[in-house]
Amino acid sequence: MKSRKYKEKFGCLSAAKRVWAISSINGEAGALIALHDEISQRWEHGDRLVYLGNYLGRGGAIKEVLDELLAFRINRLCLPGMIPEDIVFLRGAQEEIWRSLLQIQLAPQPASVLDWMIANDIGATLKAYGDSAEEAKKYIREGILATTKWTNRLREKVRSHPGHSEIFVALRRAAYTQGGELLFVHAGLDPNLPVIEQNDSFWWGNRHFKEISSPYCGFRKVIRGYEKLHRGVTVGPYTATIDGGCGFDGSLEAVCFTLDGEIADQVSIDP
Repeated sequence: MKSRKYKEKFGCLSAAKRVWAISSINGEAGALIALHDEISQRWEHGDRLVYLGNYLGRGGAIKEVLDELLAFRINRLCLPGMIPEDIVFLRGAQEEIWRSLLQIQLAPQPASVLDWMIANDIGATLKAYGDSAEEAKKYIREGILATTKWTNRLREKVRSHPGHSEIFVALRRAAYTQGGELLFVHAGLDPNLPVIEQNDSFWWGNRHFKEISSPYCGFRKVIRGYEKLHRGVTVGPYTATIDGGCGFDGSLEAVCFTLDGEIADQVSIDP
């Protein structure tokens, strides 16, 4: 995955000694700020950072989450030896839904698609940017031209907040350590396909994740940040799941992994 095309889709963590992985945040800015404070105190030279997706959705402080992500990124990049590629933001299911919403006028049945998005918490993100599901429904009923104007206005609202559009552009499908030791994904993957052929499995591949019973594509461990049951931190021989249910009245989790897939440190922030 050395070509420019793959670099735009996948994050590569070079010269890493340890990697901090952050679970789904779901709009809970207070928990994220507290988590960052803890990580700052435990940070070691050679540490890298991967956010495993779902910054949007559910919580009431979505814009504040993105602002905190940007602020902590700047804070870490001020440390000696750190470069921008040492911090990776993965696209979660919530960000994938948001991306699809911004082009919903192209959907064959936009009203039905919007209903599904509302059932999956897109309303919280719309509210954060001064809009609503009711407004979206209204424009969809008026047709494709009205819906296109609405999505363009929604993009402008995002752009009015410095750095927010840049985060969405920078989202990666997955991340890996340069030596091929660790692979980081949002929700899962299909173990029968290579990384570059996963497509939607990164966001909707929960059911396949438990099928990983041997080293996937040579990686010592595959680490994900979302599962439907939000059972906290669970570690197996070849996989690890980090999801304490932040945004669902549960905890925000961060786990620091060594390159052999072992846990070096762990932070849990309760609601």
